[in-house]
Amino acid sequence: MKPTFANSNKPLLTVMLQCQTPETAIGRIRNANMLGADAYGLQVESLKPEYQNPDTYKRIISEMKGRPCYATNYRSSFNAGRSDDELKEGLITLAKSGVTLLDVIGDMFCPHPEQLTDNEDAIKKQIELINELHSLGAEVTISSHILKFTPAQRVLEVAFEQKRRGADVIKIVTGASTMEQQIENLRITDLLKRELGAPFLFLSGGECSLHRRLGIKLGCCMALCVYEHDALSTPSQPLLSTMKTICDRVDF
Repeated sequence: MKPTFANSNKPLLTVMLQCQTPETAIGRIRNANMLGADAYGLQVESLKPEYQNPDTYKRIISEMKGRPCYATNYRSSFNAGRSDDELKEGLITLAKSGVTLLDVIGDMFCPHPEQLTDNEDAIKKQIELINELHSLGAEVTISSHILKFTPAQRVLEVAFEQKRRGADVIKIVTGASTMEQQIENLRITDLLKRELGAPFLFLSGGECSLHRRLGIKLGCCMALCVYEHDALSTPSQPLLSTMKTICDRVDF
């Protein structure tokens, strides 16, 4: 059976790869394979433009040894200045190259401060893209990086709208500037598990260490982590070794 994020029977420890060259990505994959990684997240925007091609993607994916691959193609880093239509073509290429789960940003084709466009033409184009990615055998997550504390009702609204557009995995990133907000985000995670009826990844930035680490125990279908921290990695993403311990040792 093809590896999957949407139908996995356990939360997947997903090692994010923010690397400028395939050699760096491959070295990290080989190390993380030995440490028990369940899946990988290839952040294509971090690859130098000369490596953003099918041959490189297939070479990197082959090192994952059958583990599912999630990929982003965001507007940042080496993708800065590219149009959303160019990013769309990049996602299609990634699907054809064997990526399992593709990330369609929620304001693709019409930027929005909460990264969930309400422009009907843009929404139509997103749905058409999601349908095309599905036809190529890929799963799709819609991501909304709100990046500030967001009340439960709004988180649910965003989640159900992503689901309506065809996302297989819902992804929402909010924030927490106090411990009280972080605890509320843990409650919202449980609320999503009970009400959404779809796989989801709910994260927060800021005061987020508990939420990032315990989300997989409250319903998140995956955890974004890193093999090691370097200049390109996201500081708030915990180490694979930490998440492995939580998966294996924390029981509630």
